[in-house]
Amino acid sequence: MAGITVAIDGPSGSGKSSTAKAIATRANWKYLDTGALYRAATWLSLKENVQEGWQIIAAIKNEPITFNSDPKDPKVYCGGLDISSEIRSIRVTDNVSQISQIPELRSYLVEMQRAIIADSVSGIVVEGRDIGTVVAPDAALKVFLYADLQARALRREAEMAENQSSADVANSLSNRDQIDSTRKISPLRPAEDALELDSTELDLKEVVEVIWEWLSRKNLLGLPKVAVIGRPNVGKSTLVNRIIGRREAIVEDTPGVTRDRVKYEAEWNGRRFILIDTGGWEMSPEGISEKITAGSELAIHQADVILFVIDAQVGALDEDSSLLELLRKSKKKVILAANKVDGPSEEADAHALWNLGLGEPRFVSALHGRGSGDLMDYLVKSLPEVGSEQADDGFRRIALVGRPNVGKSSMLNILAGESRVIVDDAAGTTRDPVDELIEIGDQTWRFIDTAGIRKRANQDSGTDYYASLRTATALDRAEVAVVVLDASVPLTEQDLRIVTMVEEAGRALVIVLNKWDLVDEERQIQIDKELERNLERYPWAQRVNVSALTGWHRDRLAPALRTAISSWEKRVPTSKLNSFLGALIAATPPPVRSGKQPKIRFATQAAVCPPKFVVFASDWVEPSYRRFIERRLREEFGFPGTPVEVVVKVKERE
Repeated sequence: MAGITVAIDGPSGSGKSSTAKAIATRANWKYLDTGALYRAATWLSLKENVQEGWQIIAAIKNEPITFNSDPKDPKVYCGGLDISSEIRSIRVTDNVSQISQIPELRSYLVEMQRAIIADSVSGIVVEGRDIGTVVAPDAALKVFLYADLQARALRREAEMAENQSSADVANSLSNRDQIDSTRKISPLRPAEDALELDSTELDLKEVVEVIWEWLSRKNLLGLPKVAVIGRPNVGKSTLVNRIIGRREAIVEDTPGVTRDRVKYEAEWNGRRFILIDTGGWEMSPEGISEKITAGSELAIHQADVILFVIDAQVGALDEDSSLLELLRKSKKKVILAANKVDGPSEEADAHALWNLGLGEPRFVSALHGRGSGDLMDYLVKSLPEVGSEQADDGFRRIALVGRPNVGKSSMLNILAGESRVIVDDAAGTTRDPVDELIEIGDQTWRFIDTAGIRKRANQDSGTDYYASLRTATALDRAEVAVVVLDASVPLTEQDLRIVTMVEEAGRALVIVLNKWDLVDEERQIQIDKELERNLERYPWAQRVNVSALTGWHRDRLAPALRTAISSWEKRVPTSKLNSFLGALIAATPPPVRSGKQPKIRFATQAAVCPPKFVVFASDWVEPSYRRFIERRLREEFGFPGTPVEVVVKVKERE
């Protein structure tokens, strides 16, 4: 999965190369100078004395052009030979525009560029003269960098491998601009959605700061990740709640309440970061504790900074010392948080934690807030400027909901192709919503695995109560709800209540019948009857039969999700809507009520996500007729996979 792509376009000499390298270095991303690719092809064309596109492509295949994408030391190779200096010669500069216009060569090199971009994991800054318009039209940020001819000539003169006057360089650039202006897609014109920046009067540092601000505003700079690690019951989740400023993480006196790795977005003094709450790490775990401990170790691997929490009232135990060895091996920045320091007496005892060799213990009372501000000040100073987590990544959000033990977590793992969340035979293993990015059907989705919704959740106490609240919150965050049902057992009241909850939340709906590998032919007939009888209000819901255990039919989920989202966002033009409504009313007018027949005046679509239609009438309209309008709307315009609301407003003639 490719990371963030930043496209920097503009005419030759505008400072694209220096700017792109500086941005890539600061963000710890890759760097690609596409102009160097065309220069390398031109150099090879001159070396082999070939001019036809197919001849140059053949030469490239014989002596492949490769890149070192490190922005601190970018290199261009041809057949293994470093030609980074040679491609800056005046001879190459004078011929590159002509060579780069050869259609078949250009298509070949564009595909090469796209392959390099797709291979970037965290991010890549690509600079050239048609990146935002041709090579990477879907780039997350497009910048068009330009400057006047004199400034460009001075910059290019400093880059040239041969001694030339700025007048000669300016003449060369002017000729190149003239050639570029005649191209069908001129690199002298920015992409429609590009941000333009005149660098004539700006130095490199000022240009970089402007683009960095744009990246920040677009939430494209990865957020640092902080993993909260410690043995069970030291107060990790209480500390997480204190940091994020709300009761999100489930807290109980019982050890082992937190099981999965749960991510929260936090902010302190303007610095945003991702906080990862983990289950308690154990030295010799058994049963489900093995999976919890493995999850904690994975969080250590993913984190940029580790917040190591110790119960200061108990002191460092053997288990803490063993965990400390693991943290040292990770070579990550570790901050020692001495929790449960509620007063001066506990603080005096907590000074013994200096012996762990992690530097100064940060004294804090997660429960009462004592010392939390000082801890957070130190934490944000320790964060890297750019992390690997995207705060607003734009991925479609899918909530997996259902009763306990219907296979939601197994479904998530089989879609991911690896174990992402804990799966256990015991019902209620998942307690917090867990976000995971998963690629299915050539698209990346953000799946939210939730705790199973039990009966009478409002009457539960403790863990189940808070877990149900967080499931409802996850549903609010989602665009599509995948309601997972256990196909091997009859539908329950709770299954129906969950489907109703999704409709009331206004989310698109896909019903997944899991454990299909356990269903025989007789049960299949029963299921069809149960769905027809109990879900008669939801004939529009998308349905997929799968087996999370074997992965059977998992490929059918992505098309169902796309259909549901497309319907959820669908808008019907007002002209088409009223044309349809006029024909409908002429054929089947609304029923007469109290001797009067309501007149339907017009209709409009008031909203999407989900679609909402407002029908204006002269009098009250029967609910049955509203349902009739909805049914015919679906027949005419589709809307599979999404609820549709039809509202009638009485509008007296003025």
